[in-house]
Amino acid sequence: MSSPADRSSDECLSPAQRYAQSRRRAAEAKTELAAFRAEQAFDLDDFQLEACRHLEAGRAVLVAAPTGAGKTIVGEFAVHLALTQGKKAFYTTPIKALSNQKYQELVADYGADRVGLLTGDTSINSEAQVVVMTTEVLRNMLYQSSSTLDDLKFVVMDEVHYLADRFRGAVWEEVIIHLPESVQVAALSATVSNAEEFGAWLDTVRGETAVVVSEHRPVPLWQHMLVNHQIYDLFVITEENDDASGGQLVNPELQRAVAFSQSPPSRRSGGHRGRGRGRHGYGRPGGPRRELSTSGKDVSKISGSPAGGPRLHRPRMIRALDRQGLLPCISFIFSRAGCEAAVEQCLHAGIQLTSKEEAAEIASRVEEMGWELPAEDLSVLGFDSFREALINGVAAHHAGMLPPFKELVENLYAEGLLKVVFATETLALGINMPARTVVLEKLDKFNGETHEDITPGEYTQLTGRAGRRGIDVEGHAVVVWQPGMDPRQVAGLASKRTYPLNSSFSPSYNMAVNLIAQFGRRRARTILESSFAQFQADRAVVGLARDVAKRESSLAGYEKAMQCHLGDFREYAELRRELTEQQKDQAKARNRQRRREIVRVLSSLEPGDVIEVGGKRRLGECLVVHSAPEHDPRPGVITADGKLRDLTVEDFSQPPEVISAVRLPRKPQVKVPKIRRDLASAMRAALHDRVPPRKNAPQPGFGFAEAEDEGQQVDELQAALRRHPCHSCSDREEHARWAERWWKLRRETDQLKGKIDRRTGSIAKTFDRVCGVLYDLGHLQPAEEERLPTAAPIAEEFGAEEFIVTERGQRLRRIYGERDLFTEMLIDRGVLAGLSAEELAAFSTLLVYQAKREDEGAMPLMPTKRLSNAVRSALEVHAELETLEKRHHLEPTDGPEMGLSLPMYHWASGSSLRQSLEDSPLAAGDFVRWAKQCIDVLDQLSKAPTTGGKFASRCQEAVDLIARGVVAYSSVAYQSVEEDFDSDA
Repeated sequence: MSSPADRSSDECLSPAQRYAQSRRRAAEAKTELAAFRAEQAFDLDDFQLEACRHLEAGRAVLVAAPTGAGKTIVGEFAVHLALTQGKKAFYTTPIKALSNQKYQELVADYGADRVGLLTGDTSINSEAQVVVMTTEVLRNMLYQSSSTLDDLKFVVMDEVHYLADRFRGAVWEEVIIHLPESVQVAALSATVSNAEEFGAWLDTVRGETAVVVSEHRPVPLWQHMLVNHQIYDLFVITEENDDASGGQLVNPELQRAVAFSQSPPSRRSGGHRGRGRGRHGYGRPGGPRRELSTSGKDVSKISGSPAGGPRLHRPRMIRALDRQGLLPCISFIFSRAGCEAAVEQCLHAGIQLTSKEEAAEIASRVEEMGWELPAEDLSVLGFDSFREALINGVAAHHAGMLPPFKELVENLYAEGLLKVVFATETLALGINMPARTVVLEKLDKFNGETHEDITPGEYTQLTGRAGRRGIDVEGHAVVVWQPGMDPRQVAGLASKRTYPLNSSFSPSYNMAVNLIAQFGRRRARTILESSFAQFQADRAVVGLARDVAKRESSLAGYEKAMQCHLGDFREYAELRRELTEQQKDQAKARNRQRRREIVRVLSSLEPGDVIEVGGKRRLGECLVVHSAPEHDPRPGVITADGKLRDLTVEDFSQPPEVISAVRLPRKPQVKVPKIRRDLASAMRAALHDRVPPRKNAPQPGFGFAEAEDEGQQVDELQAALRRHPCHSCSDREEHARWAERWWKLRRETDQLKGKIDRRTGSIAKTFDRVCGVLYDLGHLQPAEEERLPTAAPIAEEFGAEEFIVTERGQRLRRIYGERDLFTEMLIDRGVLAGLSAEELAAFSTLLVYQAKREDEGAMPLMPTKRLSNAVRSALEVHAELETLEKRHHLEPTDGPEMGLSLPMYHWASGSSLRQSLEDSPLAAGDFVRWAKQCIDVLDQLSKAPTTGGKFASRCQEAVDLIARGVVAYSSVAYQSVEEDFDSDA
């Protein structure tokens, strides 16, 4: 099949070229690619064709292209090849929502009998030819040598750039490393700046791998900013730069609007290019407001907030976008509360974006879902306001929502029934919610720990959702201006369309025991050294080694320049440097002693003492009214003018001396101004009458023992320096300058060498430390009879030692999660053994839950004594593990958090959702998501080797208690979504 583009290009070819072209097409017409191409509704782009050709030729392929460019067509071709060859294909995604969505699409294409779904908590037709799954599921299959892997030929890794995720990215590398050699990988990534580097690593571990990069967006993306509800183009579009990316010149009209908005209100009336702003808008008083941005878009209907006010009025923004034909849109807010508040704003403002027919269809779909949910939970879920907003064409989308609610929002939006969705970052990760416009309300987001600015890559990922291929001729990205935001900052984000892909890989305890069980420790180290993380570290080492070689050459030149005919000048220079360091140490010792003495005197002051405060504040004579302890020496004093002040160590250059005394009332009311004035007067009288201080008042007296020791060493070094033959050299200072350069460069070179040592084999070294912890706890033992010393530094002394996995280690092999070893230790210590099913449900939250805020981690009052004792034991076990990890120089495992335990206990005991969450800050959607993770860990515990018997049955009973009501409700299309780190506030 030839496209119109192919035929037009033929006209430019010579007869011989056209003949060769026709032969090539004739050969290609017999390929599977031709058959697949003929089935598509649109012709494939060049990068898609290139990638598909590589797959059909038997190569692995990495495709890096912008969001919305159509990368998934390459994955779908891999599925097509598997089906035609009678083999299996796995389609992996980073989140369950994306897996569920892809499952629906493939079922529509190939039928439910040929497609399966595996997402941890869902198993549908797992032995089908095509199975969609999360990447963790495939990793677990590989470690368990599952029979489902038989006849596997293709693995599609969608959103493979997710391997940079610091929490779960390592799973991607584990899968890529451990897949059988016969499996072809189709890795689909957003545009990254180091695609060639990633491809080179894939080539190393997977065999021949083709890298296909496309930076072309099929739907052009226009960049804008919204300033006071008026839209401006971000870039100036010229005849030379007339595409959507524009030039690098920021729109001067936008810059003037920002400057005007940031200027004081008193200066605005005559500003902004001489146009006053009357009560009716810009232009003449009472005249209509009509402004054009440089792209010519009519924004006359956009009414702004009060002059210069930065507050965004979302209903006005939506109406403006609607009138300009820029809906549907996704507005990224990065805050759950912000998303919900935005929907409430629209409801109160009477926003109505749907037709009668659309509203009726939405109402029917919402009611259908409502019948499936427990009636008693609908009110706590905010069902009525959710329904009203949907009917009006507006919705929120974030991790705190109930999964069925999110499913409905996604489906309605994809079908064009919803017009505006206020969302957190979840939507940027491949979920099919096509928008014409993307709005960014701010340029920073919560990353799980802190708020930080979004990166150019994240900006590209978010705004890449704008522009629907086959529907829109162009997409639009709108950044809402906030005070202090510079348009040049936004231009920088919009101009940088790529970002580097950096590995987040680090060996875990579960990974270590699985690798050793399958391959032995020596081979496991070799496997880990083939990770992308080590590949990147080794490449960095090459550059560092080059720098070291250059510096070593310079060092030789410096050493030659500082040579002295009287003796070894390097030795003399070393004496000089040592003397300088000792003099610095002596000064530091004096400062430490001075500070200790000031602290001693301040903490010994008592109410009634009069001291003089000089230093920076120069408070003069002061009367002490509040004493202070030594750990916090900040006594309260009253100054001569009756002011109450707190003193600190920094207020004194020398220890203060008590110069007089005043008799005070037992509890002087120093917050009363009159009393302070009276006390100040009494102090002045005592000074006038020369009243002596109390008998045991502290007096300053420096102890210089430490400084004297330093001084003796300084004297010895000065004498040695004078005795050295180079001391009398006439060119001594010239040599010294070269010596100083030599020392500085030597220090820098040694630091670089240290970096090389740390990076060389860094992953294997971490693996050795992990093995050290596992050995100490009894999960590993030497293959030989002779035991190693406890807490031995395995990496250094026993590098050649081989290990086998013990019975405890076999149990750890089946426990997955960030607290894997901690969980196994609790089982081994019998901490969970005596708990009831309800208590197990509550305790399981300690193994998965991670609070978004520190205060959520406070220990609540447990409902039963057994559960309280178990939690206390868990904290002791974690403290033991943390100590061991620190001894082996590993990052400690996250500690257990109790913020979910009480709600889960009530839920497992049969309470309603409202009752369970009554005293909890958790949103209903959060509770459901964590509940599903509790189910997952309890299922792992019930199946872990050697647990068996009553404990296993109680774990299953706890699963049944949790999996009810809204937790049990799910559909094939949507099970649950992993954690996204949007802020609650």
